[in-house]
Amino acid sequence: MNPWVDWGEQIVRAVAQLLLNPLYYIGIAFIILQYRRQISLERKLFHSRLHSLIGETWRTLLWGWLAGIMASVLMLLFGVTLPLQAMLLIWGISLLLMLVRVRYFCIAYSVGIIGLLHSLALFVPSAVDWPWAGWIFATALSVNIPSLLALAAILHLTEGLLVRWQGSRMATPLFMESKRGKLVGAYHLHGFWPVPLFLLVPSETGISHLPWNPWFVEGGAAGWGMVAFPALIGFTSSTISKLPYLKARFDSTLLLGYSVLVLCAAIGSYYWEPLILAASLLTLLLHEGMIAYSNSQEETAHPLYVHDTRGLKILAVLPNSPAAESGIRAGEIIRKVNQRKVITKEGLHLAMQLNPAFCKLEIINLDGHSKFVSRAMFAGEHHQLGLILCPDDKAVYYVEQKPASIFAYFRKRDNRLRSNPSSASS
Repeated sequence: MNPWVDWGEQIVRAVAQLLLNPLYYIGIAFIILQYRRQISLERKLFHSRLHSLIGETWRTLLWGWLAGIMASVLMLLFGVTLPLQAMLLIWGISLLLMLVRVRYFCIAYSVGIIGLLHSLALFVPSAVDWPWAGWIFATALSVNIPSLLALAAILHLTEGLLVRWQGSRMATPLFMESKRGKLVGAYHLHGFWPVPLFLLVPSETGISHLPWNPWFVEGGAAGWGMVAFPALIGFTSSTISKLPYLKARFDSTLLLGYSVLVLCAAIGSYYWEPLILAASLLTLLLHEGMIAYSNSQEETAHPLYVHDTRGLKILAVLPNSPAAESGIRAGEIIRKVNQRKVITKEGLHLAMQLNPAFCKLEIINLDGHSKFVSRAMFAGEHHQLGLILCPDDKAVYYVEQKPASIFAYFRKRDNRLRSNPSSASS
């Protein structure tokens, strides 16, 4: 049979298998819950939303497919294989970890744990006979761990690229309390993508010959089939000191470096099996170290989103608003409105009322230079041109950053929101 026909049949079967897999839809449902929670928080803080639930969900699905195709090509070249039992074990561990913290859903943790279980089963062969847990150890023992580590590395490479390209789109402005007890502006960056992966599996039928030599595949096979494995990749990060796109670039660089190190560990453990334990620990500890390093950079940085003597600092700009159409950006400073210097929100409102039909602003841009923005004012437009200013002592709510489990996504009330005592006394 024509090899192109063989590949076409395998791809069609794999796609059909994916669309019938409930795990893929669990990932989509999680993303919808994530965006719903985000939009609810935006409405509570700013009485407006910066993102669209339907629009962001469709965009996420599209980017997930594009990333999945790219990752699948790399995995096919490396020969990453994964039996069905291993797929189920990865998802089972990930869902259990999500009950503790949402960020533990990352495949790095489940892959690292499976690697540790594999090593334990090698040291304690009787573990495969233990009641209840025996099948877990047996499944972990049957997995090609170097191949599994390569899977984690390639997915983090894909995640790093997605964060670089799309990370700042997912940024949500927040009001937070600094270590000194003062309210400051911040951004919470997060993104999750359901990624369909297409992996090779040995099969008696299907593709009879591969035109390349897969790296992690040992021995020959009568034929090759293709299976679909739904994965969910994503990141969460916060910043008080960087613009969203710069924070996304910083996190992307960390993820890309992490993926290279894990891939090197996968290759090393392929050639020398005793490295499997060390490589599995590296996958776990390096991921935690990457997050700790990112957080430490923020803890020691000077807050960017605070007002100063020059004027009012802009935290965010509503999409499709007069401010967005005028080219005003987050991080810039409003110095004057209608020739009047403004240093408080009340002063801004009074200055805008000097000429209700027209508004002229002097803005200090990100380079520290002045620019001027003028536009007519129309009925029905946002009273503040669509500008979200950094918080002051009169802000009603702020957000407490705290680890979240999956249960937080089902609560009607967002337990991160805190009332600002200063606002009640103002």
